[in-house]
Amino acid sequence: MNANFGRRLLFLSAVVIITGLFLGKAPTYPGANVIIVAFDGLQTRHLRAYGYWLDTTPNLDKFLAQSYLFRHTISPSSWTVPTFMSVFTSMYPSEHQVTNKYSHYDLTRNNVVLTNLKKLTPAAVTMAEILKNQGYKTAGFTGDAGVKGAFGFSQGFDEYYDAQAFGGLDQSIPRALDWLKQNKNQKFLMFLHGYDVHGQYAPPDGFDYRYVDQSYRGPFTGSPVEQARLREEGLAGQRLNLTPDDVKFWRAAYDEKISRADQQFGEFLSQLSSLGVLDNTVVVLMSDHGTEFYEHQRFDHGHTLYGELVETLFAVHVPRQSSGKVLNDQVSTIDIMPTVLGLLGIRNPVPTQTRGVDLGPSLMGRNQSRDIFFETDYRLYTHKRGIQTVDGWKLILDLNSGAVELYNLKDDPNELINLVTQEPKRAYELEQKVQRHQNEMGDKGPWLLGCSPAYTDQCLK
Repeated sequence: MNANFGRRLLFLSAVVIITGLFLGKAPTYPGANVIIVAFDGLQTRHLRAYGYWLDTTPNLDKFLAQSYLFRHTISPSSWTVPTFMSVFTSMYPSEHQVTNKYSHYDLTRNNVVLTNLKKLTPAAVTMAEILKNQGYKTAGFTGDAGVKGAFGFSQGFDEYYDAQAFGGLDQSIPRALDWLKQNKNQKFLMFLHGYDVHGQYAPPDGFDYRYVDQSYRGPFTGSPVEQARLREEGLAGQRLNLTPDDVKFWRAAYDEKISRADQQFGEFLSQLSSLGVLDNTVVVLMSDHGTEFYEHQRFDHGHTLYGELVETLFAVHVPRQSSGKVLNDQVSTIDIMPTVLGLLGIRNPVPTQTRGVDLGPSLMGRNQSRDIFFETDYRLYTHKRGIQTVDGWKLILDLNSGAVELYNLKDDPNELINLVTQEPKRAYELEQKVQRHQNEMGDKGPWLLGCSPAYTDQCLK
């Protein structure tokens, strides 16, 4: 009787899986663990899996070859603070309102208020809270700065490490592994984050300049101080006047940081294998945004919505997956929360909050491309909104000046030729879509320019 029951159970399970495949539904993994690995500031155009010429990421490439890679993923914003809160809530920045590090910043009137999700949007529920309510142990190990727990990122986490500003994976991985050894026999959510490739991070033992042209005789060393100066000069509207060799140097230093982060990631994977958790774990690999190296005559991120900033890494590895697939759906990192819940077979308790979609069907071949919206209010220097359509058009709207940029990404992937005067009808239609989206999100301003610091040396005058 028991043997017959077992055979019937296997048969029914097979029927469920086959039926799901036929209907384009992804299998679910109830009770699986979840690990989200985030590389802060990683520009996808510097990754071999996205066509980059330099082989800096052998560990990442190997893992991506065994995962579902969404090659056309757009971030809802172009810098850390709003983007990660969108990942964890599946809400747009203008909805969750965690758009800068301070919700109010006016030193002249002593009115300084640190941004906080619970205070700004009390009804918002995070993915960590949802999984904790499902019996998951939850822990985050981060590089602080833009994902400081005080902003609301620790909401729903049993443990949240954010002690070192702009900390790298060399700080977060050992703590994550120590925690995992104590909790590996329980279902868990882990958020692992590092600033290893960020402009405000330098290798602890210094650069070895492994990819730098040895003939370079320019003024730069790749330090965070130099990067910060270039960032601030660009924001102030000053011309940077970098030579092609200078830009090449900065990209080479960036490649070294990516290479070092890849080595850290490889060691982390090795430890996960030794601990025996990968066979029952959904792993999400992501970046929150990219960074600019003079593509549009500036440095850093947050200030614009061009591709070098909003095109992001996003891949999903499911339990016992051995072969991967490149998916060409146009999606957003705002889809991460509903996708994780779908893969776990957990009914989404906040459907009206959730702006992303469950990409499970995409894993089974059902394309779910859609128009993607994005926005930035970076440090109150700028307020921009935009859309990227499924047929390859992109519009960026400056809410302060009213300036409109329109790009045909199929012919102009680097966004260098503004077609707004040649394509006024298309620009108008896309601007109307952006404005309707703003209305739906309650994004009504006022969009005041000012100074809201992200670093301690800003807004002091």
